[in-house]
Parts: sequence; structure tokens; C-alpha cells
Amino acid sequence: MKKILLALLVVCSVGSVMAQSKVAHVNSQVLLDTMPSRKAAITKLQEFESAGRNELQEMNADFEKSYNVFMANQSTWSPVILKIEEEKLMKKQQNLQEREQSLQQEMQVYSQELNNPILEMVQKAVKEVSEKNKINYVIDESVTLYFAGGTDITKEVITVLLRMDQQ
Repeated sequence: MKKILLALLVVCSVGSVMAQSKVAHVNSQVLLDTMPSRKAAITKLQEFESAGRNELQEMNADFEKSYNVFMANQSTWSPVILKIEEEKLMKKQQNLQEREQSLQQEMQVYSQELNNPILEMVQKAVKEVSEKNKINYVIDESVTLYFAGGTDITKEVITVLLRMDQQ
């Protein structure tokens, strides 16, 4: 009898703890879109990408020029010169492919370098608002299939984020 009463007490206390948990939600995309530092990071990333694309276009133009010279002269070159020029072309094409892969990796690293401080700031702002409002769980609307209820703290977090972003 005592065990049943103890089990019932435990179940009721867990239920009351769950009832005391507060759930809120934010829209992380809205948070990110309002941050000036995020906009600056996107601009820097786009500039980096544009410079890389220009570099690849120049390398590709040089390859095409060499290829056209090769095609125009292949019938007049000796077998030795033909082989040397063919190897040069293959080397240029290989360099182009390697640089393209390298630029993709550099873009990922640079993107992480720019975005990590921003994401940390978002987490700090959400934590600050959550602690102030005694919220136990915060769910991101942009990755949730369905939500009903809870408190939308997006505007409060934006206020904190903008303050943090100015500092």
C-alpha cells in the first residue's frame, strides 16, 4: 500500500514539474535577418565568392586560349612539341579543378568564421530572454513542423540581439 501511494506521489510530482515548464518559440531566420553584423557577413562572403569566381574565370580563359592555340597548331608541331603542349594543357586543367575545390573549401571555412560569432550571439540573446522570463524550452519555428501555444519571444530576442550587435 505504501509503495502504491509512493508511486502515485511520484507520478503527480512529475506531472506538476512538467506543468511548470514554460515553452517559447522564436523564428531564427527573422533574428538573423535583423542583425547588421549578419548582413555585413553576407556581404563579405559574397565579395569573397565573387573574387574566387573571377579568379576561376581568368584561369579558364587562359586554359581556353592555350587550348585554341594547341588546336590551331597541332598539325604543324612536331610530336615532341605536341606532347609537351598537351601536358601543359592537362596541367592547366588540373590546376583549374584543384583551385575550384580549394575555393569551395575556403568558402566553407570563411563562412563558418563569419557565422559562428553571430550564432553564438543569437544563443546568448535567447538564453538571456529565456532566463529573464523563466522559460525552460525555446523552439525554433523555422524548423518545427507544427507548434501551437507557447510564447513568441522573437521580438524580445531581437531587442537583446540589436543591443549586443552594437557592442
